[in-house]
Amino acid sequence: MQDLNDMLYFAEVVDAGGFAAAGRTLGIPKSKLSRRVAELESRLGVRLLQRTTRKLSLTEAGELYHRHCVAMREQAQAAEEAVAQVQTEPRGTVRVTCPVTLAHSTVGKLIPAFLERHPHVRVELEVDNRVVDLVEEGIDVALRVRPTLDDSGSLVVKQLGTTQGVLVISPAQIAREGKPQGVEDLKVLSTIAMSAVDGRTTWKLVGPAGRELDFHHRPVYLADDLFSLRFGALYGTGICILPDYMCGEDLDAGRLVPALPGWAPRPGLVHAVFPSRRGMVPAVRRFLDFLGEHMSGERLVNCPPEEAEKQEASKAAAAAT
Repeated sequence: MQDLNDMLYFAEVVDAGGFAAAGRTLGIPKSKLSRRVAELESRLGVRLLQRTTRKLSLTEAGELYHRHCVAMREQAQAAEEAVAQVQTEPRGTVRVTCPVTLAHSTVGKLIPAFLERHPHVRVELEVDNRVVDLVEEGIDVALRVRPTLDDSGSLVVKQLGTTQGVLVISPAQIAREGKPQGVEDLKVLSTIAMSAVDGRTTWKLVGPAGRELDFHHRPVYLADDLFSLRFGALYGTGICILPDYMCGEDLDAGRLVPALPGWAPRPGLVHAVFPSRRGMVPAVRRFLDFLGEHMSGERLVNCPPEEAEKQEASKAAAAAT
């Protein structure tokens, strides 16, 4: 009798791009996967994969068989999800990656409330700024902040909110170097930034009437961590672009001021990406819904859950009057 696991193994090997990656996802040794796929080819009497030292590629028969294997896998996942949805509470592990700043300012405050609401769910949060391969690394949800959604590829995207970068300067730097009166004055100011190529970087700014400016400069201080850059800005090391949810209190207190009012980078889109809607387990679906509730809209990005709920209640009351 045909072992349907072989169809699952074959689909995972193809989707992961190799036996080693599929083995990590499935928790099965690479050697066992290779043997099972070879036995599958022998039983079918046809070669499904072309193997080289660098990569795998599908034969014509392999492409046809892979489509059926993927359909079988998705139906099995859908069947499991249908059973799971009968349960009153989602359960299982949700694996999430999140940029450092977003985790510290927002997501880290939300996850405890989510777990309190769903006690049978575990969350494994990886706080890192690197770009992850969700399928390769077995990640359920990746949270991102980017100016566009165009680079999400085949992943499903759920937009959660927006954040605005602010070009800030400290009173100490103004006393030392002066406050810019126009974009041409930026050239004489010290700057700090997250990254550079050959010591130089570019800020893309948008000003009045949609005027665009590519500001090329050589930062005096580079750090791939926004919290470190914030300290540099506060101490007057240089002007800096910080997200509004990180520098709002400093602006209110006068510790920082807008360097050039009316000019700012394009808003960042806070969003979640995940591999597929089909077969999504209830715990992952509920986690995405929870983020959608509490991160929907720019003004909620930095709110803890209870404050977000108060704001939503105030909004509803205002709409009713």
